[in-house]
Amino acid sequence: MSDLQAIADRFEIEALRGEFTDAGMMRDYDRFASLFTEDGVVRIPDINAELVSREEIRAGVERLQGLWDYFVQTTHPGTIQLEGDTAVGRAYVSELGHRRDGSSQLNYSVYHDRYQRTPDGWKFAERVYEVRYLDTTPLAGSAPHAAGAPAKEPTENKSSTKGR
Repeated sequence: MSDLQAIADRFEIEALRGEFTDAGMMRDYDRFASLFTEDGVVRIPDINAELVSREEIRAGVERLQGLWDYFVQTTHPGTIQLEGDTAVGRAYVSELGHRRDGSSQLNYSVYHDRYQRTPDGWKFAERVYEVRYLDTTPLAGSAPHAAGAPAKEPTENKSSTKGR
């Protein structure tokens, strides 16, 4: 494999991980499921969840996201080891959210990934979600608008721009 191909592969895998976070936060369940191979798997051992296939992944993520008033995930780059048309890697995650049942949480986690090159680009073959730290202390903040609702356009504060 050429150095340029390895760079391109790493870039595409990093973009795949970014798409995962964006699709989840934007509640775009079809796009979310499309990031996996047809027989892709999501495992979340802490809640004893295993979703196998794009159909199960789509339905499962929609059900899980439906539990949250708001949910914010930030993913940080980890490792990628290329092995031809497959790769393995890790991504580090911080999340916070408030559930519809009134509970909230802040956590730091790791995704343990297997990737597969497909005719449509790199896809997840498997994502295993490992929670490393969990804080269920009630969050002090709140979401400025309901989950899934479009954000309001910011209004300009004209008084703060006078005299500049």
